[in-house]
Amino acid sequence: MNKSKGILKIALKIFGGILLSLLVLFIFFLFMIRVPTPSVNAAITPATYSRIQIAKDYYKVNNSWLKRNEYGIWEMYLEGNAYERGVVYGVLAKELIEKQESAFVNQLNTLVPNKLYQFFLKGFVAWFNKDIYKFIPEENLKEIYGVSLSFSDKFDFIGPKYYRILNYHAAHDIGHALNDFNLVGCTSFAVNKKYSADSSLLIGRNFDFTLGDEFAANKLLIFIKPDSGYKFATYSWAGFTGVVSGMNEKGITVTLNASRSDIPYSSKEPISILAREILQYAKNISEAVAITKKRETFVSESILIGSGEDNKAIIIEKSPQKIDVFSSSSDLIVCANHYQGSLFHTDSMNINNIKNSDSEYRFERMNELIKTETPINYLKAIDILRNKQGLENKNIGYGNPKSLNQLVAHHSIVFKPKEGKMWVSTTPYQLGEFICYDLNSLFKNDTDYIVQGLNVPADPFLQTNDFANYQAYKKMKQKIKMFTLAGVPFNLDKKTEMDFIQNNPNTYITYSVLGDYYLKTKDYASAKKYFLQSLNYDVASLNEVNLLRKNIELCDKAVRK
Repeated sequence: MNKSKGILKIALKIFGGILLSLLVLFIFFLFMIRVPTPSVNAAITPATYSRIQIAKDYYKVNNSWLKRNEYGIWEMYLEGNAYERGVVYGVLAKELIEKQESAFVNQLNTLVPNKLYQFFLKGFVAWFNKDIYKFIPEENLKEIYGVSLSFSDKFDFIGPKYYRILNYHAAHDIGHALNDFNLVGCTSFAVNKKYSADSSLLIGRNFDFTLGDEFAANKLLIFIKPDSGYKFATYSWAGFTGVVSGMNEKGITVTLNASRSDIPYSSKEPISILAREILQYAKNISEAVAITKKRETFVSESILIGSGEDNKAIIIEKSPQKIDVFSSSSDLIVCANHYQGSLFHTDSMNINNIKNSDSEYRFERMNELIKTETPINYLKAIDILRNKQGLENKNIGYGNPKSLNQLVAHHSIVFKPKEGKMWVSTTPYQLGEFICYDLNSLFKNDTDYIVQGLNVPADPFLQTNDFANYQAYKKMKQKIKMFTLAGVPFNLDKKTEMDFIQNNPNTYITYSVLGDYYLKTKDYASAKKYFLQSLNYDVASLNEVNLLRKNIELCDKAVRK
């Protein structure tokens, strides 16, 4: 009996020691991830400002305002110093911010339904981003902190408000750094002189970043008149102060295209904050390059810069270790998701990216369309950005990552820097009407800043049976993926299976998704049949071809057992 008690005491001591060690580690972890708040005027809070409702979906705070226009785009005008801008931003857009965070959290729950995985993911992101504030300019920290004061209490279980918004600004970077197999497939271009209908610079881009239709529903176009730097416009979503697509009053445009990155081990400046700094403080290409060289980022990115002053465009190719400036020898420059400059020609990461991803295919398709349609005006530019076919106009199915229009875009945008005009897409994807904004008029406080005569009608594709079928296909694909990836119960009957195929029969994705379903249900014969069938279509990348072949081998091994 005494021996048993002794063993029990030893076990309890060991268990207690483990618990104490875990507690110490947890306290150390919490201490290490504390993010200090910037120095601001504490007397200014959201309660300092009164939001006045002018009409339905139209609000004002002093000279700043938020309204939803007749095309469904939310527009917001902000002015003043960084912290005050941030606080007013939050006061004006509080409900929109909550909707965006809710959409983000819902998508996270969809992609990572396991609560334990979510816990570890939250811990990883917290540790990874513990020093992020050290790499963000003080002005941006103050603005972000001001916005955070209006964040919803509903999501405090994720983390404190200021801490959350800082991490959200790094979400794009972390996402494409850790999931290069699912790289954001944006494509952009710039034409000038002989390629341009009026010989002036014209830029177009698709922002093929998606967190689901709910997240993309409320797009926000922000016009900012800062107390330092240049006035500018940026198109994204509520709660976000970085830039993915934008133009300033001097005719500088900035668009981001993700490239292949090594897995980073610590955070630096989010690429969207760097893009924001360029837009706010550069008036020409040399100043944009100088700003970029000063900053450390933790992912690889191609930053397409257009300049009205220089009447040209360049691509700043930036990785965590090096930077190059690519300038085309012709009047055409195309940007996908790989590097083109001499500094990266022998870079193994870039070489493998070109070989294994769909980036080069979209690059070639963009060049093909532009050279076919030259000279390019804004109408042709939008047609190109909406194009859903493959090389030589081959039908490669809807939603194929090889397409310029993958039917996933958060937005699409066209710039004419010298004229201060920009065309922004409305939902869905880049299929809705493109609205023309005159930034020169807007920043002169002219209320007629939308040039309705230059708006571009919605894509006729929206009215076709093919589009209706694709929307049905997309919903069913999501149900199948939720079953195969997250184990959400779903039973695929034969009629639903046939309807799924008929709704989008020309893409390899249809058969790959069905193969995944039958692999999950251990019907290896059906799974192999669909994986083999998938290989008969235009598979987006060598990486995906290899994955399909691997799955076929899995089926064969399972049958032999």
